[in-house]
Amino acid sequence: MRIALTGEALIDFTASEAGTLAFLGHEGGSPLNTAVACARLGVHTGFLTQLSTDLFGERLMGFLARNGVDTSFILRSNAPSTLAFVERTPKTNRYAFYTGGSADATWSPEPLPQLPAECRFLHFGSISLLQEPASTRIAELVAANAGRCVIVFDPNVRPSLIPDMAAFRDRVTNWMAMADLVKLSDEDAELLAPGQPVDALAADCLKAGARAVIVTRGGAGATLWRTGHAPLTVAAPRVTVVDTIGAGDTFTAGLSVSLLEHGVEHPAQLGELSDEAWTEVMRFAATAAALNCTREGADPPTLEAVHNALAQADN
Repeated sequence: MRIALTGEALIDFTASEAGTLAFLGHEGGSPLNTAVACARLGVHTGFLTQLSTDLFGERLMGFLARNGVDTSFILRSNAPSTLAFVERTPKTNRYAFYTGGSADATWSPEPLPQLPAECRFLHFGSISLLQEPASTRIAELVAANAGRCVIVFDPNVRPSLIPDMAAFRDRVTNWMAMADLVKLSDEDAELLAPGQPVDALAADCLKAGARAVIVTRGGAGATLWRTGHAPLTVAAPRVTVVDTIGAGDTFTAGLSVSLLEHGVEHPAQLGELSDEAWTEVMRFAATAAALNCTREGADPPTLEAVHNALAQADN
């Protein structure tokens, strides 16, 4: 296992037509999407969570296994699965979550799992950090692997689940301080620091301890900040967008996969990587995310598909 992810796994029920109560179910959850994307991009990836034994949990377990994700660290519970309902709008997606007492929210392994020695990246974030006891145990897992793994944090802010945004922002500061690589969307940035320039938020992340901060802006591309370096921006590939669900998760997966390809296995190497190499990493991630957007739902591409798209773009 080279990449490990921890957090929620759920069923996304997507509105088949705006204004109706007709929904189509898809396997989802930001960490699950990212795990599947990493596996499809050719890296041995493991997922640490707890899945229900209900019909949705069985579906999630089978989905992970079929996509090549290592499920050996997954616990099972008779608690219900987390469910999410998604309605697309012209500019973004609206979510309603049902998480209370769910299997993933009550993940509390004792003792903490020991990641294999070859594991180099550990991802955390998203709505799993809003539920106890999972939030505390995830933080403990991250702390136990700090310095050994590259810690990747994606807040994936969902305001409908956050009753006190000011308190949440304080907690995010603590989580950012645990991370080596912070990936945010522009929507995340606006919710975490309303009215504040994105570069100021990135500077705060770096001051808190992150070695690299990346903010994605959908079709406008993504920008990287590192201490002592000028910001670095890459464009997003032009594609016909069918659906943006899972695009950010696929981008995050692409970062870790490409960083491994560039020899990054320890946190300090994030700051040592050249601008040229970082550009290649971010182009890879942006291309993977763009290909995901050409299909309905979270449906990350294979490594071959990304390499083919990059080759076509260079010709």
